[in-house]
Amino acid sequence: MRSAAILGTGLIGTSIGLALRADGWHVAGWDPDRSIGERALERGGLDELVATTPAACQGPRDLVVFAGPPAATIEFVSSSEIPWLTIDTAGAKATITGASNMARFVGTHPMAGREVSGPEAATESLFNGATWVLTTDGASAADLSEVESIVAATGARPMRMTAAEHDSAVAAISHLPQMLAASLVGLAADDATALRLAAGSFRDLTRVAGSDSKLWLEVLTANRADVLDAVSKLQDRLGNLAALLGEDDVESLAAHLDEARDVRRSLAARATAVRIALADRPGELAKVGAALSAAKADVRDIQLRHAPYGGGGVLTISVRPGDAATLADAILAAGLVLA
Repeated sequence: MRSAAILGTGLIGTSIGLALRADGWHVAGWDPDRSIGERALERGGLDELVATTPAACQGPRDLVVFAGPPAATIEFVSSSEIPWLTIDTAGAKATITGASNMARFVGTHPMAGREVSGPEAATESLFNGATWVLTTDGASAADLSEVESIVAATGARPMRMTAAEHDSAVAAISHLPQMLAASLVGLAADDATALRLAAGSFRDLTRVAGSDSKLWLEVLTANRADVLDAVSKLQDRLGNLAALLGEDDVESLAAHLDEARDVRRSLAARATAVRIALADRPGELAKVGAALSAAKADVRDIQLRHAPYGGGGVLTISVRPGDAATLADAILAAGLVLA
């Protein structure tokens, strides 16, 4: 049985523990807040909880996972002398790989998470289909291959790149959206009417604003230069769009919007939306589940727009285009109403 030590048992650490245990690993865990470690143990992400970091890393270990925030990760990789294969999971990589003095270290970043934190939110399937970045800086070919194998076993898709390439990319697709979501929520909060009108598109765009601000502060500051560069580029693009709007250059404005639409559509598999009007009564979602089971539809996405008051709302299920009609028939047969 392979053995792993996980240092930091929040959402990511516990989810890794769940995935490793499902793959037959024995997982020991440690957390600076023992109560969080105990909750990870109860959640099933660990086989055992140890009291101190050195005890968790005592060998032989096939893998050590440091699943903490950037500042703690930098301190760990720069001061530890662990001989075992070690990875981290922090969202900024150059400062961490540059600080590492470890013999067998691979900087990684699973591109998966949730807007909620803690071991209670962890799930074995968190990494299914997600990209998991492996940074090549200072890592041996053998260690990279071994980590790729471990990552693939969690259901993720390993991808190699340098730490600099990673930090530039995530500044645009993860760190900048976090700042943008916070700005949009703040702008809407200045207008009480705007907040009352906020619907699905606004909620989707600002979902990450509900994330742990303490963790994000560390990530943003650790990747400060790339984030500031991304902010500057966004300001330029917004300024260009504002100028086109001000000049009434509708053709150029439409071209920008069309280009963005086409790029966005290329990111997702083709799907057709089936919308269901949910009443405010028990059993509605159970009927949807029965209909999905009966239709055997290939589900690509699910979104729920709640009614302003009470329960109910509109549930949108995106499925493979060929499955839409079958699912719609099953929804009606279950006694539900299409929206």
